[in-house]
Amino acid sequence: MSRRVERVADLLRVELSELLHREVGDPRSRLAVIGRIEVSPDLRHARIAVSALGSEPERAAAVAALNHARGFLRSRLAGRLRLRAVPDLEFHLDRGAEHSERISRLLEELGDVHDEDS
Repeated sequence: MSRRVERVADLLRVELSELLHREVGDPRSRLAVIGRIEVSPDLRHARIAVSALGSEPERAAAVAALNHARGFLRSRLAGRLRLRAVPDLEFHLDRGAEHSERISRLLEELGDVHDEDS
């Protein structure tokens, strides 16, 4: 990834986080936290991983709310960023934390079984 793509991704992360907490009115999106952002080399598309609290339907609703607010977020970003064109935004649920938690539980269970065998 080029340095420019990295800088744009970092800038998007900061600005989107602030917009989510200050300007988006949908309460479902308040459960969301911006994670990793992948920006295409031509800077036209940004794929944004979102972590969200709550049950599976609540997390899906948070991502749906963000995707519904894409136009609003893009217009706000255009006013804040010095970019020729603001990338198209695509939000998706980041399951990384969920997978990490599951792996930790499995390792703990294995440790408990190992301790019982000793």
